[in-house]
Amino acid sequence: MKKTLLVIALLLAFMAMQAQEIDLLIKGGHVIDPKNKIDQIMDVAIADGKILRVEKNIDAGKAKKVVDAKGLYVTPGLIDIHTHNFWGTEEDRYLRNSYTALPPDGFTLRAGVTTVADAGSPGWRNFLTYKNQTIDKSKTRVLVFLNIVGDGMSGGPREQDLADMDPKLTAMIARQYPEYIVGIKLAHYVGHDWTPAERAVEAGKLADIPVMVDFGSAQPPLSIEKLYMEVFRPGDIFTHCYGHVGGREAVVDDKGKLRPFVLEAQKKGIIFDVGHGGGSFLWEQAVPGVQQGFKPNSISSDLHTGSMNGGMKDMTNIMSKFLALGLSVQEVVEMSTWNPANIIHRPELGNLSPGAPADIAVLNLQKGDFGFIDVKGFKYKGDSKLICELTVREGDVVYDLNGIASPIWKP
Repeated sequence: MKKTLLVIALLLAFMAMQAQEIDLLIKGGHVIDPKNKIDQIMDVAIADGKILRVEKNIDAGKAKKVVDAKGLYVTPGLIDIHTHNFWGTEEDRYLRNSYTALPPDGFTLRAGVTTVADAGSPGWRNFLTYKNQTIDKSKTRVLVFLNIVGDGMSGGPREQDLADMDPKLTAMIARQYPEYIVGIKLAHYVGHDWTPAERAVEAGKLADIPVMVDFGSAQPPLSIEKLYMEVFRPGDIFTHCYGHVGGREAVVDDKGKLRPFVLEAQKKGIIFDVGHGGGSFLWEQAVPGVQQGFKPNSISSDLHTGSMNGGMKDMTNIMSKFLALGLSVQEVVEMSTWNPANIIHRPELGNLSPGAPADIAVLNLQKGDFGFIDVKGFKYKGDSKLICELTVREGDVVYDLNGIASPIWKP
């Protein structure tokens, strides 16, 4: 009799498990999914690493694990399209296989970031090294803007070498690895010369991918109007859009006026990316820029050792800066999810459509008295701050700040 009862109990347990079609259910959160125009309290069901469905009042009995997200925002996993993750131990190589770059998983998942696009750390000569030690070893999805300099972002005179800026070879590697390479990058060139930008755009045309430019310095400065209106194509990206460094024109002039062609360029389809970093976000640019209608297309961090402990910190901190500037939660989420997904031509990312990868950020909007620092050390105050509570990557909980996805310990 006891054996019969045990068999029945096991059978019932097995049947119950079979009925649990949902691996993870996030219940009662305020879902913001800009692609699908969802902005309300809903449940998100995940199965087999994919979004199963997003609906109201999904039966918790059908889920193996349930997360109570009441009072929290549930968004697609954040996409940071300007990071530097070619970490290694080579001396004097700046962001190429050296100490200034960072392995992504230690600094992304805890901020709700599930996808990064490295902004030019490797070039065509060392992309395979980058793939082997960073892309293939990371839980974070790692994509790449391939540097027009074959040696990558190795600093100093190596980034000034016109002979190493080969559009054909750069495009060949980009076409060979389209699952990883999403764009071309030019950065740090010093000199009154359009050749580097023109070669980057040529590589972008050959590979049919966008170009991101971190404009270098020149005396006299090269015209950003010419860059936007003549050199760039619609869809090309100007990063560090709220920066102001010597030898480079800023979008807001010395009188606090937004240059008149900036909004025209944005309307034309030029992408303006934050790329905060350790030296490229100033309140003197961001405050008047936003007040005069200039909002970024994408929020990004420019993550490396020189930015992570300064005013930048992480993606949620940068998103909070734009809340302080008057943008809505919905706007900053769109600039950190669906917009960047489209900018890098990855429409399968940055959304919660059924069948999409189950990359999710659960964010807590805290209210209080907060201070946000720019790269010159000036503080701007705000009353709202986003904190990442939970990150899900392809259906797996990979970061859980306060244990909302964890069972309570009992002695």
